[in-house]
Amino acid sequence: METYFSAINIKTWPRVQTYKYFTETVSTLVYSINVTLNVTKLRATLKKQELKFFPAYLYLITKVLAGQKEFLMAIQNDALGYWNHRTPFYPVLHEDDKTITFLWTEYDDSFKRFYKNYISDIAKYGNQHGIMSSKGAPPSDSYIIACTPWFSFNGLSMHLQNAKNYYAPIFEAGGFNETNGTIKMPLSITVNHAVIDGYHIKVFLEELQLLMNHPERWV
Repeated sequence: METYFSAINIKTWPRVQTYKYFTETVSTLVYSINVTLNVTKLRATLKKQELKFFPAYLYLITKVLAGQKEFLMAIQNDALGYWNHRTPFYPVLHEDDKTITFLWTEYDDSFKRFYKNYISDIAKYGNQHGIMSSKGAPPSDSYIIACTPWFSFNGLSMHLQNAKNYYAPIFEAGGFNETNGTIKMPLSITVNHAVIDGYHIKVFLEELQLLMNHPERWV
């Protein structure tokens, strides 16, 4: 998908006072919220079609982000604005030495095309060791997303240094928990309060859970 950046007119932006408060008065306030998502139907649908969960997770988070400007905010050429979408930047674990390499996959609104791109990237770069694959550094619109499938968690907090102008959200999912046939997955979301409030996360989570409950709409 084509990527573009749109600058914000600070003079008419409704959130300008909140933004200035959290960037000038408070300096920087980054916070994490931990939630639990129901992935029962999503897991069943993916298994039935023999599709991997992780790229579906990347796709869903990225798709929902693309619908909310608050999660797309950034500073480019000293201008505050937002991307039209973000690029998932994720770690790949190497089974031989248990190290990780960061890789990214271009977002596409079509799940089938995104899934194909992901599989292609893993085939081409997945076995490369080192902190960054030969695909290189991610584009400026990227955000960090990961998963620790080996264990679940009740809470996880990210502590970012020098995060004053870093507005991309960070996502970390945990292992599944199954109780009476219901499968749940913990998700930690870390954001900069200058651009994202709790209400925006609430809207994000509602849309994300809706898509997880209805995979037939996009798979």
